[in-house]
Amino acid sequence: MSEPTTAETHQTILATLAEDYAMGEAEVTRLPIGQGTVNYRAAWRGRDYFVKHYPAGTDLDAESQAIDLTDLAARHEVPTPGLVRTRQGQAISHRDNVAVSVWEWVRGHTVTDGFTPAQQEAAGAALGRIHHAFATHPDSARTSPELETWLHPDVTGIEDTITDLLERVAQRDHRDDFDHLAEQTLTERRHALREVPALLDGLPVMTTQVLHGDYSAVNLLFDGERLSAVTDFRPPEPFLIAYELGRIAFDPRTVVLDENWITAASRLVAAYLDTNPAVRGEDVRACARVALLQLLRSLYGVKQHYRKPGLYQKDLDDFWLLRHRASNRLLAQLDHAEAALDEITRR
Repeated sequence: MSEPTTAETHQTILATLAEDYAMGEAEVTRLPIGQGTVNYRAAWRGRDYFVKHYPAGTDLDAESQAIDLTDLAARHEVPTPGLVRTRQGQAISHRDNVAVSVWEWVRGHTVTDGFTPAQQEAAGAALGRIHHAFATHPDSARTSPELETWLHPDVTGIEDTITDLLERVAQRDHRDDFDHLAEQTLTERRHALREVPALLDGLPVMTTQVLHGDYSAVNLLFDGERLSAVTDFRPPEPFLIAYELGRIAFDPRTVVLDENWITAASRLVAAYLDTNPAVRGEDVRACARVALLQLLRSLYGVKQHYRKPGLYQKDLDDFWLLRHRASNRLLAQLDHAEAALDEITRR
């Protein structure tokens, strides 16, 4: 069955809200946010709701499991949006090939220019509660399906992609400012990739378990300094604790925009340890190195620019430049970052 048109989808969502949620005559507005889903704001009887529309082909069973994780986190004092179930008690409504879930609207905003100290502490504490709660999830005992691939990256393939992108830059008749920056940053990245084998050799044996799955600034809503909601939990899939901790502690905005970025990252990690004291020290000490390895292997943004530009390509270009600067800084000062993490685990 083909996917409905935008107009058909809108009408089906209105019908779904009326029939399955008893929200007749709701006003629905599409929101300019979301990656894996198309999102809407629904206004009904003076209250707002968040409507998440899942594209055709989405594994709805997996998404239901992600909703279960949201509920589990909420039971462990993690602020999350409240799910609005259908009149039949379902988490996801599926009508005329259109699947949606409905959530209480949460007041807050995402942080795009780096966390404040209070926000770092809130983000770290919430992640600690999530990892503590999810450690005993049945799927945490499963073998991580992505771990071996992550531990053995195709560095040659990444280098080949860099060569291809540089050739595309060189073939341009008229270069703009980004072309010059791309040439410089891609050349630097090719050189930095030489460090990957040694960085991998320095990793300890690390713990995998069920994680949030996408714990990043875009999925944290703040109302001032207060963390008002953690959103968009992913289905239960075990992966490295160090990956998710390092990704948020050494967020590129923190590393690039905060002169005292190691102190800032340490503040977040300390708050994480307060709520998840059972985590192994090896996982904490490895998180900066894991974050660096992830940054070095990614060409996200610049690859799209020259192969298949996105709708908001300027944002992707800026994201590439930000992450590249972060990788350079983290690589240059990794010893200091790991020393700071070691000190935290010994407190």
